[in-house]
Amino acid sequence: MLTELRVRDLAVIADVTLPLQPGLNVLTGETGAGKSMLVDALALLLGERASADIVRPGAEKTVIEALFGDDTVLKREVTREGRSRVWINGSPATVGMLAEIGATLVDLHGQHETQSLLKADAQRDMLDAYAGAQVERVAVRDAHQRLRDLEQREAELANRQDEVRRKADYLRHVVQEIEKAAPKVGEDDALETEAKRLAHADELGRLARELETTVDATGSSLSRAHKILAGLVKVDASVAKWQELLDAASANAQELVEVARDYASQIESDPARLAAVEQRRDLLFRLQQKYGPSIPDILATRDSSARELELLDTADLDLSNLAETRAKAATEFGQACAALTTKRTAAAKNLSQAVNELLPALGMADGRFDASFSPLLSPKGDGAEAVVFQVTLNVGMEARPLARVASGGELSRLMLALKVVLSAHDAVPTLVFDEVDQGIGGEVGVRVGEALARVADGDRQALVITHLPQIAVYADHHLVVAKGKKSGVATSDVEVVEGEGRVKEIARMLGDADMETALRHAAELLRTASAKSASRSAAPSPRGSARRSR
Repeated sequence: MLTELRVRDLAVIADVTLPLQPGLNVLTGETGAGKSMLVDALALLLGERASADIVRPGAEKTVIEALFGDDTVLKREVTREGRSRVWINGSPATVGMLAEIGATLVDLHGQHETQSLLKADAQRDMLDAYAGAQVERVAVRDAHQRLRDLEQREAELANRQDEVRRKADYLRHVVQEIEKAAPKVGEDDALETEAKRLAHADELGRLARELETTVDATGSSLSRAHKILAGLVKVDASVAKWQELLDAASANAQELVEVARDYASQIESDPARLAAVEQRRDLLFRLQQKYGPSIPDILATRDSSARELELLDTADLDLSNLAETRAKAATEFGQACAALTTKRTAAAKNLSQAVNELLPALGMADGRFDASFSPLLSPKGDGAEAVVFQVTLNVGMEARPLARVASGGELSRLMLALKVVLSAHDAVPTLVFDEVDQGIGGEVGVRVGEALARVADGDRQALVITHLPQIAVYADHHLVVAKGKKSGVATSDVEVVEGEGRVKEIARMLGDADMETALRHAAELLRTASAKSASRSAAPSPRGSARRSR
């Protein structure tokens, strides 16, 4: 709930803090004292468009802060140039984010357009909550998602099938060309090595024979080395370990002679083989250019093309199975929508009846509310119809959507009637009514006050700006706005009134020239309202909580 609202340098407001409480908070004061300015401040804090002319003369910016509960702080600054800055719990944010979170915290009814019940989605959600249709809503949402998933899979498979069909000849050519060539991984490197060997066969043979001859000639030198080492060992036995090195050199030299001889014997010029190798390399090069760059890539292209061709053989069966499954899902979706529509229809009738029973007592004897449906051409995840709250304000007038009814007292009282009926299903904790008393008085004012008290029962909070004492006497928390002067500039201040101070304020609102009579009348109104509150407290409220005594 809204715990505290602080407004600085907004029009006639210099620095005002509104301490608010659960239940019914009433804001009263002389005309022009700045009551509606406080609601304007709250509207700005809920994301309403700001203009530079709201900044108090002599100030650089308007600052509005609100504390909700114990842990949510919203803040907005508007500079003289019209620029806005926003914070949510101390972190910079956007006006859009402010509006989004504000919509879950406050419903504002009056000249501002922030009230959630004007939005089609909120009307649908509220009706469904009133109908107790949570299970049916989830069933519709899930069935719709299943149907959409199946439709998407079916469309994707059909598109893939069409695509494969269009390029089937090309895919067959790819598979056949690669399979005919039968490339092997590593084959290109082996062919490159063989091609170089064949191209330089004469030179390779000559060099290998020369190497053989040269190394073989070292054999006599190594024999001489053995004799010299034997002489060294006779004089110094410590060099005997060199014998292993010399033996290894002799063995390696002999092995090198043999391998060089074998290599030379195998090297021979073969122009036919070289031509065949180059032809094979050219074939692999073309495949690499088309499907490569490597042989593994070529083989992967063959495999993927083959799999796509397989789709032509399996897609018809898969599409047939998908179509059957989709048809079943569409039937289930239709059944889920029908069940939700049935609940909505019954709830709409009951809701309309309950609201219409309240309207005469709220000064709208000719008003009529109707929760109607508009079937959708294509059902969606929230059902087969759009929910529209419609209202007729005067006899002979046609019903109009709630969102198109001009704002003012009648709309505020219509909203109040809806809130009374829907209070157990409305998650927004704070309600603000700015023009609910417009054009009414007497007994109707009393009924509006009682309705406001009902709406603010239990875990709900309402803030009402009113000129009617019949409404003000039902307050749990009464604040008075007064205008004075500060540094030569008109300034509004707020004071919480209780006891005798509250009696005096109610007396002022009565407008009786005889102050003694007005005070007695005010005290009597307060006693009557308190007695009615006590009577309501004796029985459980619609939400199962007791009404607080005033």
